Amino acid sequence: MKKSIKERIMETAAYIIEHKATVRAAAKVIGVSKSTVHTDMSVRLKYMDNAVYKEVKAILDKNREERHIRGGEKTREKYRNMR
Repeated sequence: MKKSIKERIMETAAYIIEHKATVRAAAKVIGVSKSTVHTDMSVRLKYMDNAVYKEVKAILDKNREERHIRGGEKTREKYRNMR
């Protein structure tokens, strides 16, 4: 049986806060699309619990700032493993 939307949003927010997770990682664990996680965290959560929203937003903003670093590391690792 599917969870309610509110339960899913709060579960996703808790996961992101606990693990400092990216949208992609949270989507994989929760079992929904990245778009759903992004919408839940950036639009719906604000109206449900503003304090939690601010925590999640800070984590996601930090992840957004660092994504080019993570991408570069993954590319470097990929080509290192090809040798």
